[in-house]
Amino acid sequence: MKWTAGALLLVLLGWVYKSYNPLDYAWFPKCPFRTLTGLLCPGCGAQRAVHDLLNLDILSALKENALLVLAFPYLLVALVFKLASPLSGSMLKWRKMLFGAGAIKFILVLVMAFWIGRNVL
Repeated sequence: MKWTAGALLLVLLGWVYKSYNPLDYAWFPKCPFRTLTGLLCPGCGAQRAVHDLLNLDILSALKENALLVLAFPYLLVALVFKLASPLSGSMLKWRKMLFGAGAIKFILVLVMAFWIGRNVL
């Protein structure tokens, strides 16, 4: 039951974000970090990027939030690892390399660099 409800919610949100551009409607949530500081956080532009991706406008999505767009393939790989069972020795090796402690540290540095870079450049 909870999977069905989750899937329906995901479909509904997908329809909302495909149909309505967050730039044009004030009822979409605003970033509290940007509201308080005037600076962009790593997630700023994510709603607009999702809207653009759902409408197959990849270049506009990259302009809104490149980190989110580039993270989608990584998240799809994570989903494959989550759904695949049992994992072969090769898949375990790849999972450790892509999602282990070293990868987590790399992603943290990448997000911090993106956060600083989008506010400095």
